[in-house]
Amino acid sequence: MKKVITYGTFDLLHNGHINILRRAKELGDHLTVAISTDEFNAIKNKKAYHSYENRKMILEAIRYVDEVIPEEDWEQKIDDVKNHNIDIFVMGDDWEGKFDFLKDYCEVVYLPRTVGISTTKIKKDLFKINNG
Repeated sequence: MKKVITYGTFDLLHNGHINILRRAKELGDHLTVAISTDEFNAIKNKKAYHSYENRKMILEAIRYVDEVIPEEDWEQKIDDVKNHNIDIFVMGDDWEGKFDFLKDYCEVVYLPRTVGISTTKIKKDLFKINNG
């Protein structure tokens, strides 16, 4: 069985998220998604609209996702790859080169982002609507 992992906050779920999950799952038989905990988001100075528990529940309901685990710090990726027997690490191409250190442990694939959509864009658009 070929196992794939990807990471993210996955807040305000949109078609870009679904696209990366679908394409990641197409690379293997089992997709693990590591989502940033609320505490880790605070360290990164990010604030998710949905709590970790809600984001986890939403992701678990998506047919492409086989397992959801917490991302609690930047350093856990090597351990996650080893502990979950991961064959392929997937991230959006906006992170190109940032995770090449994992190539000693698994294949690293950077997938193109979906054009025209992001959680940041959604938040900006909602701010404009509410303040426009």
